[in-house]
Amino acid sequence: MAQRLCGRWCCCAAGAGGAGSSPVEERGGVARGDALAGGAGGGPAQLDHCPAAHRDRGPRRGADQPLAIVQGAAKKKFRWRRPRHTLKGRQKADEIDRVGLRLRLRQQQAAAGDIVLLYGDESEALTHPYLARAWAKSGADLRVPAPGQAKNVAMLGSLNHATRELIVQTSPTKRSSDFVAHLQQLDEAYGPKPGRAARPVVLVEDNGPIHTSKLSRAALAARAHWLTVEWLPKYAPELNDIEAVWRDLKAHHLAHQTFKDSDALDHAIHAAVHARNQQRRPHSLARRGISA
Repeated sequence: MAQRLCGRWCCCAAGAGGAGSSPVEERGGVARGDALAGGAGGGPAQLDHCPAAHRDRGPRRGADQPLAIVQGAAKKKFRWRRPRHTLKGRQKADEIDRVGLRLRLRQQQAAAGDIVLLYGDESEALTHPYLARAWAKSGADLRVPAPGQAKNVAMLGSLNHATRELIVQTSPTKRSSDFVAHLQQLDEAYGPKPGRAARPVVLVEDNGPIHTSKLSRAALAARAHWLTVEWLPKYAPELNDIEAVWRDLKAHHLAHQTFKDSDALDHAIHAAVHARNQQRRPHSLARRGISA
C-alpha cells in the first residue's frame, strides 16, 4: 500500500541497502530527501519525475524505504494532489492575493454571525452519465450505458459559507434572466421580511457576462440595501468555495445514472440538493446541546 501511495514520487530514490551511491547521487549530488522537490525538467517541480532510465527496476532492497518517504513527505506538509488547469499568464497574482485576504476577513465575519456570506456560480448537469471513481475488483471493466446524444440542465446556485446550505435554480439556459430568477430565490431566503432579523448579505460572484449584463446590474442595484457583491478576479475559480460543491453534487448524487430526459434530470438535481442540505444540517439535539 505504501508503494502505491508513494507512486512516482519514489522513482528518484534508489535502494539504500547496498554499497555505493545511487544513480541520482552520482549524477547530480542530490540528496534522497530532495527527490520530493523535483527540479529535473522544465515543468513545475512538484510534477517533475525521474527519467525512465534512472528508475530502479531491480528487486527492492529497502522494503521500508517507500513508507519512510511517505512519512517524511507528510511531516513536510506534502499531499498527494491532482493539478488543475489554469490559463497561463491570465491571472494577476497581486489581485488574487488581495481578494483572497478580503474573503478570509468576510469568512470571519460570517463565522461570527455578523453577515451572511454566499458563494455564487453556475454549472450544468447532463442526461449523459457523470463518471466518478468507484470501488471495483482489479481488472474489472466498468461500463455505464449512455445515450448517443446528451441534454443538459443549467444550475445557478449559491452556497452559504457558514451553514453550507446550497440554493439552486435550474434552467435550460444560463442567461441573465436566469440569474435574476436566482436572485429572487435569495430574496426569499435572506432578503428583509417583517418579523425576520435581517443581516447584511455578501454575494461572491465572478465577472461572467450573465452577472454583469444591464439586466443583472439593475437587479443587483435594486437589492443594494441588503445585498453586496464581492467580485472575484478573472480566471480565479480557486477563490470560489462553490466549485468544490458542484463536483461533490455530481460525484456523490448524480454519478453513474442515465436520465431519460431533461425533466428527469431536473427532478434528480433538486432531490440531490435537498439530500445534500439534509446531510449537512446540524442535528436538532446537537443544536440544543443534548447528547444523542
